[in-house]
Amino acid sequence: MLNRLKQLTRSTGGLAAIEFAMLAPVLATLLLGTIEICNALECRQKVTSETASVADLVAQASSVSSADLTNIYNAGNSILYPFAATNATIVVSSIVNNPDGTDTVAWSQSYNGGTTLQVNSVVTVPPGVISVGGSAIYVQVNYNYTPPFGDFIFRNIAMTDSFYCRPRQSVSVSYTG
Repeated sequence: MLNRLKQLTRSTGGLAAIEFAMLAPVLATLLLGTIEICNALECRQKVTSETASVADLVAQASSVSSADLTNIYNAGNSILYPFAATNATIVVSSIVNNPDGTDTVAWSQSYNGGTTLQVNSVVTVPPGVISVGGSAIYVQVNYNYTPPFGDFIFRNIAMTDSFYCRPRQSVSVSYTG
């Protein structure tokens, strides 16, 4: 009987399968977690690119209409591909510097339910963005990122980015409605 126990303790047949069965869930979790983190980082980069691109497209015009803004929103949302553009809200605002030195909102329009800035409200702009008597286009993008594997590693992530851009064709970009 004692010899049989000694043989059992020296037996290594099937040990690799048992070790793999113990490590497989850990390895699968690491793989799926890496995929989720990489997707979230890619989406974050696309949100940042979309914000800058929308601001740049608006700043290239001397005036924009609602049709122009719709086209710009659609162009910006194409940057998000393959992520769902329906999760993005975009707010485009024109901020002007008044003779008294305050920066106020000249106009503000949103896409997909974003909260616009109140017209004529005073806003704080970082120093050096708007010159005296000048203006800037301010774009805010909010994106609700949903991981591809549901709530496996983390839940939905709210991504927000904003960007200022000076108008190129005129002192300020007007909104024609």
